Amino acid sequence: MLETLISFVLATATLAFSPGPDNIFVLTQSIVNGKKYGLATVVGLMSGCIIHTTLVAFGVSEIINQNPNLFFIIKLFGAAYLLYLAYQVYKSDAKIAFSTENVAKKSTLELFKKGFLMNVLNPKVTIFFLAFFPQFLFSETISTVVQFYVLGGLFIITSFIIFSSIAILAGTISASIKKNAKIGVFLKWAQIVVFIAIAILILL
Repeated sequence: MLETLISFVLATATLAFSPGPDNIFVLTQSIVNGKKYGLATVVGLMSGCIIHTTLVAFGVSEIINQNPNLFFIIKLFGAAYLLYLAYQVYKSDAKIAFSTENVAKKSTLELFKKGFLMNVLNPKVTIFFLAFFPQFLFSETISTVVQFYVLGGLFIITSFIIFSSIAILAGTISASIKKNAKIGVFLKWAQIVVFIAIAILILL
């Protein structure tokens, strides 16, 4: 059980560190508006994850209870989707590009709302949770709904810590990215390894 949860946290941390629209958005807002505004964006993004966790928790738990064979199909879909994500990352440019030009200044409330809506209205987040979470169910006795919420909580806490660090250390991080092009290459391959490793675990 503990090993499964530790593996989940490590996988989540790797993905949270990897450059994507969410953490790049946090980074640019922190540079343009300040740390407080970057943190407001992070809180909005993480609040949206609660909605996706709830959708997956109740939807997949019902499937597990009603039709174990269908749940197996979901796991196969999860493996296929994670391999697809690995391929998409492989094809992408390893350079981390972000621009602070034409980034309008907004209030903390506006950025919270922006982060929340960015997350909630993105169906890819639900699909990712659907592919990612079921592979880390950790108990035969605890309700699957509870397990999904535990995983969701760990995902939110881990991502919050990393995204908040990005917001607080925005200037240092942006300077390091500009000076060291290899950071993008490392994070790119870290993402690929995580996606493929979890897909293999599903298929074993």
